[in-house]
Amino acid sequence: MGRVMRAYKFVMRPTVRQAQALGEMLRDHCSMYNGALQERRDACRHVSQTTVRYGQQSAQLKEIRAFDPERQGRWSFSSQQATLRRLDRSFQAFFRRVPPRKPG
Repeated sequence: MGRVMRAYKFVMRPTVRQAQALGEMLRDHCSMYNGALQERRDACRHVSQTTVRYGQQSAQLKEIRAFDPERQGRWSFSSQQATLRRLDRSFQAFFRRVPPRKPG
């Protein structure tokens, strides 16, 4: 039997302009991730421990993109949803590991 390739590594050699665009995209996605994280933290702390979920944050994307067309509005909607999904998975994993707080 032949050997099965399990993974393949692609080498990127972006042009200077492409590298700049990738850096800007990373910056904007990090900004969106951190803003969504802050929204979730604030909701847990201040609004009687309310939970903000992926669906609520994803529904805000259209408004965010319209408000900030120079940064958030120029990237793929689906890539931004993937960033919010990544945050949602991180939150779910965190709360699976942390025992619930006891009232009082």
